[in-house]
Amino acid sequence: MKQSVLSRYRVMAYVTAVWLLVFTVAIILKYGFDTGDTMLISQIHGVLFIVYVVFAFDLGTKAKWPFGKLLWVLAAGCIPVASFFVEPRITREVRPLITDREPATA
Repeated sequence: MKQSVLSRYRVMAYVTAVWLLVFTVAIILKYGFDTGDTMLISQIHGVLFIVYVVFAFDLGTKAKWPFGKLLWVLAAGCIPVASFFVEPRITREVRPLITDREPATA
């Protein structure tokens, strides 16, 4: 597996997580304090989440994850702050599978 597959996943995990937090705050402001609009934020998060799903699926396919683990990673993109905990764990698990890394120099 190439480093770029993991890098794409990592970037989208953080971007999607941040936008989900922004969306959550917007929902709280809209329904809790009757202020603001969530239309644009929800649409941006929706598009970013679709890209996240594609990249997570690509990573899961190349890492040969079981379907349950893939669902767990995808669910992390739906729960505020979960991606901040799941992404480092996935990165630790997938790093040994990367084949295009340069040899370490002493």
